[in-house]
Amino acid sequence: MQDGMNDAMENQYLPMTSLMSGVGQEITPDLYCFTNQIVNVIFVGDPGKANEWVLIDTGMPESSNRIVEAAEERFGENSKPKAIILTHGHFDHVGAVVDLVRKWGVPVYAHEAELPFLTGKSSYPEPDGSVEGGLVAKMSPLFPNQPVDLGNHVEALPLDGSVPFMTGWRWIHTPGHTPGHISLFKDEDRTLIAGDAFVTVKQESLYKVMMQNKEISGPPRYLTTDWDAARKSVQTLEALKPAVAVTGHGQPMSGDELSDSLSKLVNEFDRIAIPDYGRYVNREH
Repeated sequence: MQDGMNDAMENQYLPMTSLMSGVGQEITPDLYCFTNQIVNVIFVGDPGKANEWVLIDTGMPESSNRIVEAAEERFGENSKPKAIILTHGHFDHVGAVVDLVRKWGVPVYAHEAELPFLTGKSSYPEPDGSVEGGLVAKMSPLFPNQPVDLGNHVEALPLDGSVPFMTGWRWIHTPGHTPGHISLFKDEDRTLIAGDAFVTVKQESLYKVMMQNKEISGPPRYLTTDWDAARKSVQTLEALKPAVAVTGHGQPMSGDELSDSLSKLVNEFDRIAIPDYGRYVNREH
């Protein structure tokens, strides 16, 4: 393409949905969570300020129109973000990224270790359809794992931990689910955007995904390749004592429900998060 990008997500629509699909929730005055089929995209910024906000992740393939509609409902007609920040590059988080960059002409930021998966250089490991968990896990070999290519439209996040155009926020490297996975934290009110470092629905179970049953879980099993790193990342996030957490999948959590659930996840990570069997599981530790 003339713009130097290649959209591996084109024509990769997946007919997966949940009861919350198309629903937006204001978590704090400047934090809005919009559920795009089975994944959350997040708008950070004060409502009504048309071009003073940031988009976190870009949802499922072929969903750019729905994201644009939700953004314009929140921020006003023809509004566009200052930037797009990616927690990681799996298909359900970058599904609309090329379409949105072409529409809005805004920069994309991600962790340096994630850039090969966002510039067409490396594909992620194949999803593990053999992993313990449920029907979504069994379906996962159908999920696209080839990389999008954002060319020079993506760049590495600043090494000092700051987040472009997100004053008061910092990014935290939380690998395990992917090598360059990040979470975002706002110290002032202890708000956490966790990506898929942990989620609040058992993402392997089709029924639980559809019904959005709330339960804390580790990162989605069928795409997680480093469980030791994933465990350390959850420990890092729990130590922040977040007051509210928005995750890549499932409903937001806050207060005692969040602190109790996160503490339990840390203390029982091997039982709750790590599957009993699967291609990327080493149960010897």
